[in-house]
Amino acid sequence: MEPAMKVENLDHLGIVAGLIDEIGIVELLNERLGTDPREKVSIGIVVKAILLNGLGFVSAPLYLFEQFFQGKATEQLLGEGIKAENLNDDRLGKGLDKLYEGGLSEIFMAISLKVVKKFGIKEEIGHLDSSSFHVDGEYKVGEEEAGMVKITYGYSRDHRPDLKQFVMNLICLGDGDIPVWMEIADGNQSDKARFAELCQEFKKQWTFDGLLVADGALYSADNLTTLMGLTWLTRVPLSIKEASILVNSTERLTPSSLEGYSWNCFSSNYGEVPQRWLLVESEKRRQSDLKQLTKKINKYYSQAEQSLKQLSSTEFACATDALNAAQKLSAQMNWHQLHELQVVEKSHYGKPGKPAKDDIPERLTYRVTASIFPIESDIEAQRLRCGRFILATNVLDSDQLSPDEALRQYKAQQGVELGFRFLKDPLFFASSVFLKSPKRVAALGLIMALCLLIYNLGQRQLRLALAQHQETIPNQLGKPTASPTLRWVFQCFMAVHLVLFHGVTQVVNLTDERLHILRFFTQSCRRYYLLPVPTC
Repeated sequence: MEPAMKVENLDHLGIVAGLIDEIGIVELLNERLGTDPREKVSIGIVVKAILLNGLGFVSAPLYLFEQFFQGKATEQLLGEGIKAENLNDDRLGKGLDKLYEGGLSEIFMAISLKVVKKFGIKEEIGHLDSSSFHVDGEYKVGEEEAGMVKITYGYSRDHRPDLKQFVMNLICLGDGDIPVWMEIADGNQSDKARFAELCQEFKKQWTFDGLLVADGALYSADNLTTLMGLTWLTRVPLSIKEASILVNSTERLTPSSLEGYSWNCFSSNYGEVPQRWLLVESEKRRQSDLKQLTKKINKYYSQAEQSLKQLSSTEFACATDALNAAQKLSAQMNWHQLHELQVVEKSHYGKPGKPAKDDIPERLTYRVTASIFPIESDIEAQRLRCGRFILATNVLDSDQLSPDEALRQYKAQQGVELGFRFLKDPLFFASSVFLKSPKRVAALGLIMALCLLIYNLGQRQLRLALAQHQETIPNQLGKPTASPTLRWVFQCFMAVHLVLFHGVTQVVNLTDERLHILRFFTQSCRRYYLLPVPTC
């Protein structure tokens, strides 16, 4: 017998479910991967449930998948007749297997293409980056099938070299940082080896004609050849000789319209590809780098002191050996050298005590005395480099891409970095991946990218709606903001409940503030809170 009253948690999940519906993820997956009439829960609904879990922002990872929906308004969110017990580990695992078999990058691209078209996302700028995600488990060599992603050791962005990992490659459009291209790659991927090919694949599959922005991993002589036909902007590694020389340029820099930056333009033909180099100096970064440089100078001075102390206590058989050792030490010092160098002779006699005037020493030894002085020219060169970096682009016409705009677009690269930081948040379910097979781990990577897509799209649409109506909502401090984070909005909806009482369903705890916020979401979101079409 059903109780007279039933209270279920809805919280912010109605907004998430509405965004999923607005995109059409369930329908697209069911059509693409197929449905079975014998299934209680279709693949599209399984993925919707995992996405709700992923964007639930609670400590409920996927191995507690069924428990996550205990007490939630599951039927309201997923459909009539769907219960928490229908969302068990077995259904989850089979769902991930089906995603993998359907082609992870292809599925993501089909969804992102739909998003770009439906929501009018501008395709002028693409930002490429990658990050690693560590896993708990052995994933022994030989478990991977042919062509399957390899869960293995590699360079860890998580600072967990003790754990195996996989890598996610991501391209986000500058309009709202919407991820549109995703690839799950081997844990030991070399970004430098993969990025240029990835750019060409993206251009071909998306017919992308905009500007691709990436970090220094993209820049090498070989990659510049591979990038032919693409328009790109990237950072130049200072390990390249020409870049190392340029960063020490003493030419006066031009103040940028971006506060705290200045720049100077140079032509380059590195890799036999005509391009513009932009030497940039950040005042904020310069101050930070100067502090680090001071610490480094002091460290090198202390190391030099210790080395000189050890050398000064060493006895040499001849003055030449002592002098050679001192000169060798001086040459090895970082940004310092020995000064006032002297070799001191010492006589050794066969008996203790003060020797007589006519005593002849049995042997002579030699020691070094010296002072340590900084090499000001070397240190000044390091000071000059502080806060500087070099950007390169094959857009030669500054009217098409001005220095200020190039700098602005490179700074926007942080949008992808923030996306990875979002996926690594301790509250996000994928912060520690523990699934049993490489293909399920890879499929979870698709889910992670979809979570980011939904989150960034929701945030973009909310901000656009606020701007369109010239409205604001309160931020964490109660002050009006027209650019809230979606996470803050999610927090605002804690303790919103769906109540069923004698056959009547209603949503409680919808305060005036929450109702005001929901005005700026579409009806797809509002319907989960049983609200009518907004009048604004």
